[in-house]
Amino acid sequence: MSDNRRNSLTYKDAGVDIDAGEELVARIAPLAKATRRKGSEAALGGFGGLFDLKEAGFKDPILVASTDGVGTKLKIAIESGRFDGIGQDLVAMCVNDIVVQGAEPLFFLDYYASGKLDVDAAAVVIEGIARACRDSGCALIGGETAEMPGLYAKGDFDLAGFAVGAVERGHVLPRTFEMREGDVLIGVASSGAHSNGFSLVRRVMEQTGLGHDMPAPFDTGKTLGEALLAPTRLYVKSALAAIRSGHVKGLAHITGGGITENLPRCLPDGLDAEVELSAWAVPKVFGWLARSAGIEDAEMLRTFNCGIGLVAVTDVKTSGHVIDAFQESGEKAQRIGRLVRGDGEAKVVYRGQIKW
Repeated sequence: MSDNRRNSLTYKDAGVDIDAGEELVARIAPLAKATRRKGSEAALGGFGGLFDLKEAGFKDPILVASTDGVGTKLKIAIESGRFDGIGQDLVAMCVNDIVVQGAEPLFFLDYYASGKLDVDAAAVVIEGIARACRDSGCALIGGETAEMPGLYAKGDFDLAGFAVGAVERGHVLPRTFEMREGDVLIGVASSGAHSNGFSLVRRVMEQTGLGHDMPAPFDTGKTLGEALLAPTRLYVKSALAAIRSGHVKGLAHITGGGITENLPRCLPDGLDAEVELSAWAVPKVFGWLARSAGIEDAEMLRTFNCGIGLVAVTDVKTSGHVIDAFQESGEKAQRIGRLVRGDGEAKVVYRGQIKW
């Protein structure tokens, strides 16, 4: 045998620390176990996550899947060293997309990639993922942690998530065939910019010379980084409560593209959404963005949620029941418009002036 083994390389020499990865798995295993629900034992370590739809109570289910990330909001989290809300952002961007189809989120998997694994930072992120899964009734059944030296700059990492839900056949939303002229649009408040438009947010920060550690111009007592990192709201429990009222015809998750691009996705041809811009109080972060960079209203409305994170479509006679369902679940909900006759593909027609 050659003595060249004395100078042999290890995986750790190449920048990948298997021991660090195993330490992270050991730390997050109890967190995953805490998200257990019917249909899943939420155990980590296998080659794939298992879920039993029959045990979860479904008889004739249709599966609904969604995948997403956090986007460049992650850069603000990395620069400010604040990771406690990023996990919720990741889960929310996936499960909110599932619930608007009428489905109950069942399980979630995450992908965490970095150049060099920071176990403490990763643990905080995954704690947030597990907490958000638990709050959404969704089991964290697996994931992947990857170290890829040379692919990411020092300190950088990326996140992606994947969620699967189910809805009984015949209960899928939207029910566009039931929508009529005069139906009411219910807007549910957002917690800020959520996880969309942050490339523009960061450009505004650059132009104004404001760093993440400086006081937030729109939120007294918080740094700019802290204020901008307010996590995306989880609408699962409130939306399911509204759906169970039996009066929801459609739901739209307002993400990148704003109300302008997202609301028409749940509407039929021939009906437009008439939205009254003065109907809700716009969070101050959006006024700061609009004024600081001279962003036009139309651009704001097709980039950010501008204070409305979810929109429900319902009959005018039952709109009060839908609003009550959201409010009883802890959300701020109110009437923001109605459906009007259109002349082709659904679109949003704005009325009034938004109050920045």
